[in-house]
Amino acid sequence: MTDTFRVAGAQLDLVVGDLEGNRRRIVDAMSWAESRQADVLLLPELAVTGYPPEDLLLRDEFINRNTEVVKRLAVASGTTVTIVGFADPATGDELDDAVVRDIANAAAILCDGEVKGVYHKVLLPNYAVFDEDRYFVRGDDPGGIWMVSGIPIGVSVCEDIWVPEGPPTRQADAGARILLNINASPYHMDKAEERFAMLSERARQTGVPVVYVNLVGGQDELVFEGDSMVLDHEGNLLYRAAEFEEERFVVDVPLPPARPVAVTPPIVRTTPLPQREPLPAQDSPARLEPEEAEVYAALVTGLRDYVHKNGFRKVVIGLSGGIDSAVAAAIAVDALGAENVRGVGMPTRFSSEGSVTDARDLAENLGMRFDLIPIDDIFAEFLTSLKGVFEGTPFGVAEENLQARIRGAIVMGISNKHGEMVVTTGNKSEMAVGYATLYGDMAGGFAVLKDVFKLLVYRLAEWRNRDGEVIPRSIIDKPPSAELRPDQRDTDSLPPYAVLDPILERYVERDWSIDQIVADGFDRDIVARIARMVDRNEYKRRQAAPGVRITRKAFGKDRRLPITNCFRC
Repeated sequence: MTDTFRVAGAQLDLVVGDLEGNRRRIVDAMSWAESRQADVLLLPELAVTGYPPEDLLLRDEFINRNTEVVKRLAVASGTTVTIVGFADPATGDELDDAVVRDIANAAAILCDGEVKGVYHKVLLPNYAVFDEDRYFVRGDDPGGIWMVSGIPIGVSVCEDIWVPEGPPTRQADAGARILLNINASPYHMDKAEERFAMLSERARQTGVPVVYVNLVGGQDELVFEGDSMVLDHEGNLLYRAAEFEEERFVVDVPLPPARPVAVTPPIVRTTPLPQREPLPAQDSPARLEPEEAEVYAALVTGLRDYVHKNGFRKVVIGLSGGIDSAVAAAIAVDALGAENVRGVGMPTRFSSEGSVTDARDLAENLGMRFDLIPIDDIFAEFLTSLKGVFEGTPFGVAEENLQARIRGAIVMGISNKHGEMVVTTGNKSEMAVGYATLYGDMAGGFAVLKDVFKLLVYRLAEWRNRDGEVIPRSIIDKPPSAELRPDQRDTDSLPPYAVLDPILERYVERDWSIDQIVADGFDRDIVARIARMVDRNEYKRRQAAPGVRITRKAFGKDRRLPITNCFRC
């Protein structure tokens, strides 16, 4: 008879710094796992603190309170072994009247009212959005094996499992019969399948089942999709949890034959595995397909959690009648409910009647409030007031940007009056080349499309209309324009987006040089021009609102270039 090990997982949407709230969520999951007679419950990486806690980790009070939560969780533990992430103060030494404390990214092993063990993450990522060398010390290696009812289990944290010869592989070599990995692994496009391929390979390589539990939800720029997995010792998928949704699951995992254990693991639980009725077969939730569905869900999750976790209920969006504000409004309605989204149209003498009608029709289709506040009189007053200092110069960018800044002031005024957070609508293509106005259309609390190239914005609009027209066809089909001067088109200032976006993807996300991009088939003059625009607009991006990260390299945590910078490719 094949041994089975009953594993429960809880992919939770936790909040950074909400130690008490996170504790309650964890205790609830522990009680549920106990009721399902699970041998072990896995919770996400740094579940106690929320992820990433960043410089909160430098505060002694924060570390102390997080360890107190772990002690309280231990008291609440029963026969189900709970594996939960926290920040462990590994050492504390007196030096010049200050406490120098090494902090480990840790997993606590809790059972029968006690902390039975602690695992310290060995491999600390320090690339892309990760900065763990700043905060944590590396754990000892080898290690991480505990004995649960005679079954040696291997415990590890996130990055540890990504390296072929990392701690889980060595745990399997030392005799572990199941590998348990807790995570806070942020989303970007294509990552889910990379992750599945890696976990499947790790199970096949070690000949040991792998259980991977991930965080879910949004935290500032980052969004976590959950997508927890259970794989057998041949790398076959036993269960795959939902994307962008909280979920609890429990799976009976068949164990491979026992092998000699090369170490003497600490004993967590001596009670033999109970005789239980096998769990009924369960299907994994359907995957989000096509790619647009996955990206849209990420954007909805990121906006929803940013708004709610920062104490807002409602948002306000400037509706221009263009594609970006239309997609941003649709995301906001899907994230927060139509009753919590206000759209504001702010036409000037350069706004077409069609754009005003399109904005109104969009709001009606979405069921959201729409306020029309014409701003041409305000614009005229600005021009009159500035006549003396503008005299003798042609109408240009300064006058165009005045309109954007008036709009920014109006939506911020509504925000101040009604407590509605401003959602900005600029996309990654515009942010990259600086085709945006500081203190104008960039003004706001959250830039939901900040990491979405323009061509993908159009794809998201088409996907959102898959079951019927929500975003008016006229918005999708019209040539993109800021409508800040007569007959303006984006192509007056930029190459067509079909040319621009592939260049930006190579220059911004892949860090290719101009020569590399040209060798890939692009015109040198266009590439050089776009590179100059990207480089000289770093100062704008540094002042932009945060936004959801959906690519491998987003503006913000991922890409940190100096503003004052004379290097050119």
